[in-house]
Amino acid sequence: MEEIIQEDKKVFLFLNNLGDSSFDQFWMLISSTWIWVPLYIIFCYFLYKNYKLRSLAFILIFVAIGVTVSDQLAGVFKHGVERLRPCHDATLQSHMRIVKCGGKFGFYSAHASNTFFLAAYLTVLLRKKMRWLPYAIFVWAAVVSYSRIYLGVHFPVDILVGAFVGTLLGVIFSALATKVINKQNIS
Repeated sequence: MEEIIQEDKKVFLFLNNLGDSSFDQFWMLISSTWIWVPLYIIFCYFLYKNYKLRSLAFILIFVAIGVTVSDQLAGVFKHGVERLRPCHDATLQSHMRIVKCGGKFGFYSAHASNTFFLAAYLTVLLRKKMRWLPYAIFVWAAVVSYSRIYLGVHFPVDILVGAFVGTLLGVIFSALATKVINKQNIS
């Protein structure tokens, strides 16, 4: 396990040090939540165009529940595992770029989990109607996730685990939503 942690730190330092102060504000913006509200509205529009209003209500309820589960589960792991964020790791501070620093612990990334949740969830629900969507939305999730490394708040393993958990939850919740939608369409 120690070898994995050391390799994770090396990869983190490489990716984090690719940054330059002239891009810091851009990556802080990418990492913020509110900048993506227009994109979320576009996602809602795509869902509205492809589903009946009653189905859309169920889809949005499952999004709300799924994102909450994704986010809260990351919080449970952060306090259960207690792995320091890179910006709080004294062995790294003189070797890295700290643009922003969050809470003390960072395993695993809620940003990665939440964005990959949405990517997987929407891909399952819209892939047949919008074949290009998975490519675009997973690139978006990856860019948001990378911003966390750039800023100095997550290690690559934090991102990978968050992406895995978010994708898994997205698939599960989209299957539940699809089941409810199909059941209501039969009734």
